[in-house]
Amino acid sequence: MEIIRTRRRRPHIPEIRVEKKEEEDQPLSPAARLFHAPEFNCNIISVVGLKSKIKPDVIIEGIKQTLIRHPRFSCKLVKSSNNKRHEPKWVQTNVVAEDHVVIPKIDMHNIENAYADAFLDSYVSDLTTIPLDTSKPLWEVHLLDLKTSDAENVAILKIHHSVGDGMSLMSLVLACTRKTSNPDELPSLPYQKRSSSGSSRFSTGSRSYSQLVWLVMALWSVVMLVLNTVCDALEFIATAMFLKDTETPIKGNFRLSTSKRMRVVHRTVSFDDLKLIKNAMKMTVNDVVLGVSQAGLSQYLKRRYGNIYLFLLMNIYKQDLADIMAKGSKCTWGNWIGYIIFPFSIAFCDDPLEHLRRAKSIIDRKKNSFEALLTFIVGNFVLKSFGVQRAADILKRTLSNTTMSFSNLVGPIEEIGFYGHPVTYMAPSVYGHPHALTMHFQSYMNKMTISLTVDPTVISDPYRLCDDWEESLRSIKAAVQEQSSTQ
Repeated sequence: MEIIRTRRRRPHIPEIRVEKKEEEDQPLSPAARLFHAPEFNCNIISVVGLKSKIKPDVIIEGIKQTLIRHPRFSCKLVKSSNNKRHEPKWVQTNVVAEDHVVIPKIDMHNIENAYADAFLDSYVSDLTTIPLDTSKPLWEVHLLDLKTSDAENVAILKIHHSVGDGMSLMSLVLACTRKTSNPDELPSLPYQKRSSSGSSRFSTGSRSYSQLVWLVMALWSVVMLVLNTVCDALEFIATAMFLKDTETPIKGNFRLSTSKRMRVVHRTVSFDDLKLIKNAMKMTVNDVVLGVSQAGLSQYLKRRYGNIYLFLLMNIYKQDLADIMAKGSKCTWGNWIGYIIFPFSIAFCDDPLEHLRRAKSIIDRKKNSFEALLTFIVGNFVLKSFGVQRAADILKRTLSNTTMSFSNLVGPIEEIGFYGHPVTYMAPSVYGHPHALTMHFQSYMNKMTISLTVDPTVISDPYRLCDDWEESLRSIKAAVQEQSSTQ
């Protein structure tokens, strides 16, 4: 059974300080420059449901004390004229928090409760068509005095992806929150104990096996690691050049343009159900989420296809959010993203647990590979050697040959407050890359929120996809319970 422990915090509110070296102008990292290419003008958008009425003055004051003290949230993008290439830089600027907070006037008399969710859907969709103002730091906070079916009011954070990756931004946003049970404490995050089976097998295990057997096992592990990495690298190269997914109704066409209006919808399910399946099947939560997603997509498509290649974004640093948020942490901020290509088998199975077994089998092999690290290194090399435009063309072609993106982030295990406002759910996602479907999963307390970013011209009924995902979760849970009762 997987052991999870919680890292506790002292009742101290740390300030987000700006070191002197960070106050100087800094060039954009290669990945940040890529996110500003026309093909990848990516933004992270996060819908946060609140349990109480929004107090704008309180939130603005909180932003002044925390968020804008971080260098990336107090820097604007400026193209340098000191060199012929006009490379952009982050330049420190005076930030007026009120300029980044948007409070739309909503006439609730004309919006019935039944249509509040549709209004929020439309509002977020409109945000995907409005670029951020590059004359100031690239972030906004929208405060909506709107009561929806699952929140009293709603806050929306829109941040350009060049500011940081999902893990970095989540750590910063959570650093701006506190436990509702103790307003002086930072959120408690699940901390997964690193597996030590490999090291014990090659150290203490060698005491019980002969030195020859230990050597054979070590060599075999290295051979499999190299073989898996080579196979994955060749598959990635083939995908970037010519290998395309099976054409399905959820595969969009972004070859001509990536500037499209997107829809961002969410659905919240029980995290306890996912953990029940995880423990019964001896898997990780990520294995379960991938397996249920495979079953849900199969149900949604209603017919049999070949393989769909899921373009899975993976953070190459195996750091927990708890580590990143720790005071004095040496974890690196920015976009540290590697890529793996994950084949989804879209098919109907008599045994719903077969989807879980397939997903676990593939992800276990992917874990025994340096594909994510290799794509990160090669991607940086291409960016530095051939420029942003060439790298953007290669990545766009790779993404266009795949079907969808997937990400999963862990969240707090206790209720938190966003500047004094209790949070009921968090639904982050990303748009701007050439995929008609992006699935993002965010855990929070005993909930898991599924956030879908879709191209409405390709997937006109995203809530139906949420229904199919939820129905697949119920059927898999029932199968697990039936299997447990017969054992």
